[in-house]
Amino acid sequence: MKNLAASALALSLIAFETQAQETPMLTVTPNGSQPSMKGPADYFTGTVRVDAPFKGTEPAQVSGATVTFEPGARTAWHSHPLGQTLIVTAGSGWVQQAGQPVQSIKPGDTVWIPPQVRHWHGATSTTSMTHIAIAEVQDGKVVDWMDQVSADEYPDGLGLHSPGGSINAGQ
Repeated sequence: MKNLAASALALSLIAFETQAQETPMLTVTPNGSQPSMKGPADYFTGTVRVDAPFKGTEPAQVSGATVTFEPGARTAWHSHPLGQTLIVTAGSGWVQQAGQPVQSIKPGDTVWIPPQVRHWHGATSTTSMTHIAIAEVQDGKVVDWMDQVSADEYPDGLGLHSPGGSINAGQ
């Protein structure tokens, strides 16, 4: 009986060890282990810094980064196949969906941009802005870049100019 109990215990330990070996491990990427990258001029106007880019491993489809825009810096018009979430962490910025008024964003605000919606986001002309950007990959693609946001489309520092409408500061 003792041998049977010992054998059962040994088999359950082997099964536990096998299961532990098959279980994926969580990953911590230490702060500062990835260098900051300059936002490419093809996709951004002004000085933009991209930090801590992340990407899930399959089957996860998530990707993202922390992005800092200096005053006046912004993305080009773009869309995301599965949408995008922005979490504003510092500063003051703007976001605009094509054909809609510019909206003010500030720390603590979360912005959801639906799939395939043409939009841009960035800092105000006088204050930098940092956000965490999160999007999902579909068929190997996370973003479709378009044309740059022109000086005429970008609001001035007083918030008095917004093509197609006024600036919505109530958000």
